[in-house]
Amino acid sequence: MATPQSPFLLFENLAQTVMNRFPPPPWAVQEAQRRMVLLLNHVLMQEPAATSRMVRRKGSVVLVQWRTFFIRLLVTPAGLLDLAAADARPDLSLTATDESAAVIAQSLLRGDKPAIRIEGDVQLAADVNWLVDHVRWDLEEDLARIIGDAPAHALGEVARRMAQVLREFAAKAPASAPAQPGGTPS
Repeated sequence: MATPQSPFLLFENLAQTVMNRFPPPPWAVQEAQRRMVLLLNHVLMQEPAATSRMVRRKGSVVLVQWRTFFIRLLVTPAGLLDLAAADARPDLSLTATDESAAVIAQSLLRGDKPAIRIEGDVQLAADVNWLVDHVRWDLEEDLARIIGDAPAHALGEVARRMAQVLREFAAKAPASAPAQPGGTPS
């Protein structure tokens, strides 16, 4: 009897097939990276300790990778981030070692950090780790600026309940196993 596949694994396989057949054009990748930098800077600006910590690292380049996806980030003199030049040599490389997006998502939902290979500047790695541990996006506050306090709080409650259900599901679900050579999961 075949073991049922996780819906996450099925979605991941479908997404991988689409990405292999229809890779995004370079301009779309660059625009997505710019949007990511804007979001990261928005979150960093909400925490003065984060920007003051990163000011000491100005000019440093961090390369973040997962599979074929990557982004090179340059720490600015203001302690924020910018896209680094394509040929910029990274001071720190952070590579997600799990190939499966489902495994990474499950570990994040459990509150764990995904497995990362770290190469380069140890102090910069410690500063990035501090950011990951201490800086959080207050999405509810940002929503309140747009739709008001009460609706933002209600949406926040719904999101927290959904996140709790997903965490419970991830805690119960076994990690997705890689496919065996015969094409069936182990």
